[in-house]
Amino acid sequence: MTHLVLASGSPRRADLLRRLGVEFMVVRPDVDESVRPGEEPAVYVERLARQKAAVVASPDVVTLGADTVVVHAGQLMGKPSHPAEATSMLRRLSADTHQVFSAVATARQGDGGIVSESLVETAMVRFLPLVEDEITAYVATGEPLDKAGAYALQGRGGMLVESIEGHPSTVIGLPLVATRRLLARVGLDPLEP
Repeated sequence: MTHLVLASGSPRRADLLRRLGVEFMVVRPDVDESVRPGEEPAVYVERLARQKAAVVASPDVVTLGADTVVVHAGQLMGKPSHPAEATSMLRRLSADTHQVFSAVATARQGDGGIVSESLVETAMVRFLPLVEDEITAYVATGEPLDKAGAYALQGRGGMLVESIEGHPSTVIGLPLVATRRLLARVGLDPLEP
């Protein structure tokens, strides 16, 4: 029997994967998440998703890795390291549109090494105009501090969003349509009996 492992420490990704109705274990991968010079956002998230899946690959296991990044005005916005950085990010996103890139990858250990497949999804997110008091109150909740772009669509940050073009799961961090497609390719389609 093939087992599924989610290579992620993100509770949001685990929650999304549970929605597909598949059984899985969680293993937190240890990978360097530094951006390489000149690396495009889609290439960056796909590389990290593949690395996360590959680093925990083992026989009789399919591993699933994912990564998400927010891009505003051509600039990557990762997770803020402190409240002042979160405040700055939210000011930049206010009343503007940004892109969210989410990649998902599977990895299996085969006879010739690691076999990996990956897909990248993109969503466009438009923020409402935010006043300083709203930004301060949201940052004070602590929610923005471990989220790419300093907001959580599935949490209080959802109140900052005016509209989304694309699947909300892409913004949350595990694009469900792409995930199902990849799982189906390795014989773990959640909709198959």
